[in-house]
Amino acid sequence: MQYTASPRWLVSGAPRPSAPQLYCFAHGGGSAAEYLRWARTIPGAGLHCVQLPGRGSRAAEELPASLDTLVEAFVAQVPLGPGPFVFLGHSLGALVAYEVTRRLRDLGAPALPARLVVSGFPAPHMPRPHTELHTLPDAELLDAVSRRHGGIPQEVLDSPELQALTVPALRGDYRLLETYVWRESAPLELPVTVFGGREDRVTPEQLEAWRELTTGEVTVRRFPGGHFYLRERPAEVLRALAAEVRAARVPAGTGGAATEGASC
Repeated sequence: MQYTASPRWLVSGAPRPSAPQLYCFAHGGGSAAEYLRWARTIPGAGLHCVQLPGRGSRAAEELPASLDTLVEAFVAQVPLGPGPFVFLGHSLGALVAYEVTRRLRDLGAPALPARLVVSGFPAPHMPRPHTELHTLPDAELLDAVSRRHGGIPQEVLDSPELQALTVPALRGDYRLLETYVWRESAPLELPVTVFGGREDRVTPEQLEAWRELTTGEVTVRRFPGGHFYLRERPAEVLRALAAEVRAARVPAGTGGAATEGASC
């Protein structure tokens, strides 16, 4: 399958202008490559994999100094709409997708996501322990992240050369996360779907707390697996995600009622 870069922020699948568009934000240290294989699996969507500075095709670019800087750059440089689109973010990507959505709302953007899908991340207004993993030496940073979440291949942990390639983006992303301060504002007015792994460190209570950040419908689903349950049970996750994308074709109400989705 051929992929196109549009502009440097996006690595996109085959154009599907009449379908809902799905924008995917990767986890800390991740890149657009995490989602490219999904293009064949969700044929009812136009797939756009977000490539952040400092990794992949943008490895030579300066890493953003703060999450605010990253959000402002994305909003200013990536055209969205006018058709329906969905944001999906996993782990740190969930926080980025949420803050991009809030910024679009605050700017009065002509289009907002028809649905926000957040995965493997506590509701950002919840208290969290203070950490400074981004200040650790390379090997200690990789070891700490691997013990917390997994997801780092053993060959990276064993190879100084691969560590040198992996650590800059990971360190930069943890700096974004660990210096992030949530600012209270009006709740969103759109549907939010929350995914999580049943064996993840992110608790059910932390996932459920996303209900407090929108007046729209909220669905919480937990899948077998840990923090990277998306890799462990991809078929189940992609079926659920495809359903969320299909739902974006239908205008969603913004009433205050929230519903619980069935767990997989």
